[in-house]
Formats: sequence, structure tokens, C-alpha cells
Amino acid sequence: MKLIGLADCNNFYVSCERVFNPSLCGKPVVVLSNNDGCVISRSNEVKALGVKMGQPLFEIKELIHKHDIKVYSTNFTLYGDMSARVMETLKSFVPATEVYSIDEAFLDFTGINEELIPDIGRTIAHTVRKHTGIPVSIGISKTKTLAKIASKLCKKYPKLQNSCFMYDDRDINKVLKTFPINDVWGIGRRYAKMLNENGVYTAFEFTNLSPEWVRKRMSIVGLKTWKELKGEACVEFAEIIEDKQQICTSRSFASNIGDFEELCKSVAYFASSCAEKLRKQRSVCGSLTVFILTNFHRADMPQHHQSVVIPLENHTDSTIELIRHACSGLLKIYRKGYLYKKAGVILSDITPKAETPASLFCETDTIKHDKIMRVMDEINMSYGRASIVTAAQGVDRFKANQEHLSAKYTTDWNDILKVKV
Repeated sequence: MKLIGLADCNNFYVSCERVFNPSLCGKPVVVLSNNDGCVISRSNEVKALGVKMGQPLFEIKELIHKHDIKVYSTNFTLYGDMSARVMETLKSFVPATEVYSIDEAFLDFTGINEELIPDIGRTIAHTVRKHTGIPVSIGISKTKTLAKIASKLCKKYPKLQNSCFMYDDRDINKVLKTFPINDVWGIGRRYAKMLNENGVYTAFEFTNLSPEWVRKRMSIVGLKTWKELKGEACVEFAEIIEDKQQICTSRSFASNIGDFEELCKSVAYFASSCAEKLRKQRSVCGSLTVFILTNFHRADMPQHHQSVVIPLENHTDSTIELIRHACSGLLKIYRKGYLYKKAGVILSDITPKAETPASLFCETDTIKHDKIMRVMDEINMSYGRASIVTAAQGVDRFKANQEHLSAKYTTDWNDILKVKV
């Protein structure tokens, strides 16, 4: 039988900060989102205080002072590098891995003796901690959904030694009888609410429903989750990451923006970032969306939120073209007199560039644009991101509010740790 594992880094962003600052161990720590807006990573000590994921920073200021919670800004440079180290370590243990997110990866245990798997799981967790300093929970079972549940048990029961092997049907059912349905991978808030209204509160109760009822109420996606919980693998293992069908770049601003030109620079930056991601996967897009919104937390200020979808006559990956359309779209939805807190650009109708023919009536010199984009990407890759930009983005780099930013310990020689003996 094929067995799938899930390696899930515990409180990953917080754990990264603790690797280079051991004095944080055992203390309440939070990591904030872009512009220090809300909580996106919490230590167990913070969770015990009732701080929720996504909770705005201003709502927990009293708790921060009362319990001396250590606060850090998001340091994606550090976290990305630490993630790469974790993933490389995982790859050395199994035939194949599927990186699911910055702090999660599925592991394929095909061909490995089942009797050895419990020990291998503990060895993987121990080795990752030893090599990177990051604590990781290893869940192993018959399907991806069950492996997710197994990894959650590791965090709940320390005696498992960071590895849980769920194989026996009796053990699986015993776990599912107490596992909340709203915590099951693939069950969103809407489905969880619907299931609760129908008397389903645990994963086991969900598996007792008929497949016809599940498919009628939750479509084929819900039926796949139902089958996965019953031990039938329906979510394929994909070692190769598929191209994104939608690309989005958005930010909350450090301060409200009311000036159109200033807002346009930010939107141009977002469009440029999306274009880089698009070219990286060798794709082009045929539609672009721009959205802006004010700060809904400020009831004392006038509110406005709007978006516009711009169909492109010709699929493109050109930063120049996408910025032109994005700024044009912004002009249609911008309203003078409002202070905007967030904006973003979304690319959709994405297709492989090699499989998308150019239009005979295209007025843009695509060959010229391709050459320009190739040179821009090469320069930015060699000398750092945004070393060369379009005029629409301005010469000032996009600055986020990061008052609690830690050092780039692993990627910048100026920030390397100094040990005094």
C-alpha cells in the first residue's frame, strides 16, 4: 500500500526567529504580516493567550505589554532560505517530495518497508531539527488528508516524538471520532458550517455520510475528501509543481495613500512583480484585474473599495504592457478624496507562452518586448531585484512598514552572526 507523509514545520516563522535568537524559546512570540498589519505566526505561548491567526496588531497591544510578547516583522528573505534548507534535508530521506508551501511538504514513502517507517519518521524529524534548528511534525498515513491529521496529532501529543504513523483502520477511526470536521484539510468554513447544521461535527461522522449525500451537497471536491478520510487516495502526489492559473501581488500600505500618482507607482510595482512571476513559469496572461480599498477598520473615514477587470487583446508577459493596462485600470476606479490602505494586481487567463500564438493584428512589437524583458530579468537576477525598473514604478523602492525586522542571518554577510569567545 502506498503511504504518504506530511512534514509540517511548527510555528515556522516564529521557529526561524528562535533559531538565531535562542532567548526567545519558551517566550511568547508573534510574527506580523506585511506592513506589520496582523499576526501570521504565533508561538504556543501566544496561542494560549487567545491571540488568533490574522488578528490585527492594534487589537493585541495591551496583551503585548502585559505579557511581554516579542514582536517581529515578516522576514521573507530569512524564512525562504530556512525553508529551502528544510526541504533539502527532507529530500534526502524519501524517493520523492512535493513542496506544498513554505513550511509544508508531502513525502512519498513508496518502496520503504512499513515496519521501518515509524523509526524513519522520528529520524527525519530529529535530523531536520539538528541540521536546521526548525522543529517539524511528521504525519504518515494512507492519504494526504490523513497524513495532515497525523501531523496535527504530533503537535498535540509530545510523546509521539514529532512523528505519527496512522496505518491501522481501528487507530484511524479512533482519531477521526474526536477530530473536528472544521480542522480537516479541504473542509472550508462554509462547508463546516453546513455540516454542523446537519449534525456533523467530527471527521468520523462525516465518513458515515453516504457518498451520494456528500457529492450532492459538496460536489466532487467534498467527495474526494470523504474518500481520503476513508483511506482511498484521491489527491495525487505531484513532485513537479504545476504552473499557477492566477498570479496576484497586493500589499497593505504603511500609511494611507490619497494621491493618484503615488498610488499608481504602487500598482505599477505590483504589476511588475506579477509579470516577473509570469515569465518565471514561461506563461502569458490574457486578463488583468486591479483593486483598491480603504481602511475598513477606520469607521470614521469615508470608505471605498472597487476593482476592474481588463481583458487584454493579446496575451502578454511584458512588464511594460501589464503596467500600462494596470495604471489605466486604476484611473477608472480611483476616486479623489479617499485614503487607500491596500491595492493589488491579479493576472488570470494564464496559458503557456510556447502554446499561445501571437495575434496577427497585435500593434505591440512582441519581439522587442521579449528582448527587453530578458535583459531586465538578467540584470535584476545578477544585481538584485528592482535594480532596473520602468519609469512608472519610480526610483524609490516600495517600502513596507517593518519596525520589528530581524537580520538576514543566512543571506547577507553584513548580518552574519558573530560569536565572541
